[in-house]
Amino acid sequence: MKISTTLRLSVGTAALGMALSAVPAFAQDAETAPEATQGDVIVVTGSRTTNPNLTLSSPVAVIDDTELQLRQTTNAESFLRELPSAVPSIGSAVNNGNGGAAFVNLRGIGSQRNLVLLDGRRFVPADETGRVDLNNIPLAVIERTDILTGGATTTYGADAISGVVNFITKRDFEGAQVDASSGVTEEGDGESYRVDLTLGANFADGRGNAVLSIGYQDTKAVFQGDRSFSEFNVGSFSGAASGSSAAVPANIVAADGPDADTAGVVGQINDAGTDITGFNVNPFNFNPFNIFQTPFERYNMFGSARYEISDAVELYSQGVFSKQTVSTIIAPGGSFFNTYQLNLNNPFIPDAIAQRFGDNLGLTAAQFTAARNTQFGPTLADGSANPDYVQFASQVRRRSVEAGTRDSDFTTTLFNLVVGARGGITDDISWDVSATYGESERIQRQSGFARFSRLQQSLLAIPDGSGGAVCIDSSSGCAPINLFGVQGNLGSPEAQSFVFDLTQQVIDISSISTVNGLISGDLPFAISETPVAFAIGAEYREFTTSQASDEASQTPGAVVGGGGADPNFSGSYDVKDIFGELIIPIFEGMPLAEELTLELGARYSDYSSAGTELTWKAGGSWEPFTGFKIRGNYQRAARAPNIGELFFPVSTGLSNLSQDPCAGAAPTTNAALAAVCIAQGAPANVVNAGGILQPAAGQINVTSGGNPNLGTEEADTWTVGLLIQPVSIPRLSVTIDYFNIKLEGAIGSPGVGDIIDGCYNSGNLDFSTNPFCQLIERSTTTGGLDGAPNEVRGLLLNQTNLGRLKTDGVDVSVRYGIDLNESLDLAFAFDGTWTNENRFQAIAGDPVSPFRDCVGFYSVNCGSIQPEFTFNQRTTLSFEDFASLSLRWRYLSGTEQEPLDIISQGPAFIGNTALFGDVDFTKIPAESYFDLSAQFNAMENLTLTLTVTNLADNKPTVVGSDIGSTSFNSGNVFPSTYDALGRRYSAAVRFRF
Repeated sequence: MKISTTLRLSVGTAALGMALSAVPAFAQDAETAPEATQGDVIVVTGSRTTNPNLTLSSPVAVIDDTELQLRQTTNAESFLRELPSAVPSIGSAVNNGNGGAAFVNLRGIGSQRNLVLLDGRRFVPADETGRVDLNNIPLAVIERTDILTGGATTTYGADAISGVVNFITKRDFEGAQVDASSGVTEEGDGESYRVDLTLGANFADGRGNAVLSIGYQDTKAVFQGDRSFSEFNVGSFSGAASGSSAAVPANIVAADGPDADTAGVVGQINDAGTDITGFNVNPFNFNPFNIFQTPFERYNMFGSARYEISDAVELYSQGVFSKQTVSTIIAPGGSFFNTYQLNLNNPFIPDAIAQRFGDNLGLTAAQFTAARNTQFGPTLADGSANPDYVQFASQVRRRSVEAGTRDSDFTTTLFNLVVGARGGITDDISWDVSATYGESERIQRQSGFARFSRLQQSLLAIPDGSGGAVCIDSSSGCAPINLFGVQGNLGSPEAQSFVFDLTQQVIDISSISTVNGLISGDLPFAISETPVAFAIGAEYREFTTSQASDEASQTPGAVVGGGGADPNFSGSYDVKDIFGELIIPIFEGMPLAEELTLELGARYSDYSSAGTELTWKAGGSWEPFTGFKIRGNYQRAARAPNIGELFFPVSTGLSNLSQDPCAGAAPTTNAALAAVCIAQGAPANVVNAGGILQPAAGQINVTSGGNPNLGTEEADTWTVGLLIQPVSIPRLSVTIDYFNIKLEGAIGSPGVGDIIDGCYNSGNLDFSTNPFCQLIERSTTTGGLDGAPNEVRGLLLNQTNLGRLKTDGVDVSVRYGIDLNESLDLAFAFDGTWTNENRFQAIAGDPVSPFRDCVGFYSVNCGSIQPEFTFNQRTTLSFEDFASLSLRWRYLSGTEQEPLDIISQGPAFIGNTALFGDVDFTKIPAESYFDLSAQFNAMENLTLTLTVTNLADNKPTVVGSDIGSTSFNSGNVFPSTYDALGRRYSAAVRFRF
């Protein structure tokens, strides 16, 4: 069977022409690649892969199997987050905020705006966002990973605005290969193990090939309490010991009563069980319980086969199966910020605290004594109403350390199947048809969380007449809980079991179905010597997602300390596409035109959810003389809203805010501020007394959900670059590319800072006329923005198409090699990205809605950190075919607190701290990491690799715990961007036969 070689001319034609075949979609066929320079293609020596960055009009980075061996990579997310062109997304370093999956975020414009492919094909999504979970990529069979940065929706459809990550599997693999590796940190924790067996064989005289790979991986946790910089929680704005006001012993906040003008605070219990005047003098240090590396266990299988049934038809198939569990561990739960009904004769309430409750309720001494000493509940022994029984509302913020941590296990079972056929119509024209079906089921099981109904039942306890206590309602095995006790005195084992020994479950199921048809090849005419290449085709895709939760998980506030509810929902949409592409060589071998090639493409899409969309591209390359090429392209890209953005039910969850403008004394001296705080729901007596507290643990409630009226995002993306490959220096290649992405109609919602600033710092504090002030709802009990999700909605983050986004910068790639002598070779590789800006405006054109630029800045509004300049540089010294020594240098430029965040919340702490001495939490200096690897071919079929990661044992810069979003600012640092694990050792062996 003959397949036209013109399919290798560009990423566009290659991706379209071979997207459903086993031929790599971004480069020339690895099976036919020579071991030296061929034309404009630089072959990566010894890996049977090419560097397509030197042939395409769009920049492409390549990470091959050899690089992954040197890094001792255990999952795809860990090396993709270190790409200079990427910003760390949800992954193994994210604990509180990890939903059991790992993603990649190219260009820092959102992980939902890039695609992840396997052999050029879409892969089953993890959830309603349509994103692919990188934990399921079978690394043992990956030949290389191509990262195309820039718009690619013309080639692949929606989601590819910022680019594509394409994992290319091994083709025509023969024999057997065993890969085994193990790693551990210098502290002796974070152990990782991985083993893979790959088998492959040709059959039917080489007309067929089959590959089977099975693997296992296990990664252990690294706790924040086991690192000196994260053992104790530190406030980013105070520099003092910090944490949560849900503590042990408990903090107590009154919810009602005529004396609530005492700031709503009843008191706090000290270790002796007595009252302390004031509030939040013992914030709970939750750091030691949290983790820097999430436990991960995976079993995976990969299989592929192809068979030529004739010279004109080849059948092919591919299957992936994976079962993996990601575990997150957060600090013990407790009663948190819910409002509970308490009774004054609860024998667990200390006398001093009971007296404060009585005073707050306005009881006389006689009334208090009667209510405090009654042996009965709401009714007397004869069943009549008890006139002395007093019940009231209050918050008792107490950690249940005795019940252990809150754990979530996310178990994902996934399969993805591809079947297809391809062949030749003529010697120069090929056809390809295929179908894909994949399904992912993720089951989340939570433990260690209190159930509100049971906790409330166990709090209504009365004396049992013999010095003990019983529940007023003793049904379902209720036993009284003691939230007023010191540590170790939460209550009987029966009480703890009744409240905490319950498991919640949420099941997410997502699927993808695709059908593709393609005709590609060479047209029977040419402008120059090489014929015009073309590709035309059609595609149908359908996505479905559903979520099913148990009753507690889907009920707001039913699970205490569990964040927002997980309501049941389902959604789906389908897409019909037609597409075409032309690659037109115009000049070849002429003066000032060694090559001039034009690329054109278009795709028409019909979304059942968002209507029709036309995307297109125009690009090309010009080589005026050998070794110097100019390339560029312009694309009109688009992204349709995903299922979650369209259909996810409105629910209340958590975000971060350290400084609440309504907290403390500020409203007592500013009548307009007090008025807007009250209009947002805060009790007037609490506001006027300066009694609103700062957000507990720097977290507030936010409410958001899908919007079925969303339309597509539209983007203009373009790149222009130089490719320099001097003939006189055969092993030198340099590429320099400028990228620019502008996105209008961006799907999103205002950031926390946008709403806070838009209300309180806009100069208009009139609730009736300022729409940003109307997006804030406060607790009617405490006046704060935190609380139970069924009581406080907090900030309303409505999804719209009103945003706009812009990012631009420069990518630089350099490769150079030197033959030192017959047995020594020195090779250099450099890949860097300078990002000029990454600006986002939630409501385009609104003067109050800021245009935030987060490049080089961190805050609660910026998410994961994106340094202005990052690079990876590797130097490798090779000793013939025996061994190599390689040093990798990863650099991140310095970052600092976002200027708009300084205006909104004030500067972070600068000064002397008890734990860390002199600090400046407003800045993170530039960081360099060095990894050293040694590789030995111990025998002909045995390769040993030893790696030391973070050779200098660099510690991350401490900036406190509440200056960024919880997902990325954890343990006083940003562990996804800066290494929190420390020096690590790993060893791997590869045996081939």
